[in-house]
Amino acid sequence: MAVPRKKVSPMKKGQRRSHHAIANPTYVEDKDSGELRRPHHIDLKTGKYRGRQILEPKADV
Repeated sequence: MAVPRKKVSPMKKGQRRSHHAIANPTYVEDKDSGELRRPHHIDLKTGKYRGRQILEPKADV
C-alpha cells in the first residue's frame, strides 16, 4: 500500500483545493426581452428558447 513520505504542507493543500471555491452562476441578457437568464435555459417569463416558443408565457400577477 502506498504511504506518503511527507506531510502535505498547508500551501500545497491550499493549491490543491483552490478550484473548490464556489463560483457565481453565469447570467446572460436575453436578446428579446432584455431580462437576465441562465445560458442554455428557457426564459420562463416569455417561454422562449433560442427564438422559438417552447412554453406558454407566464401571466402577469
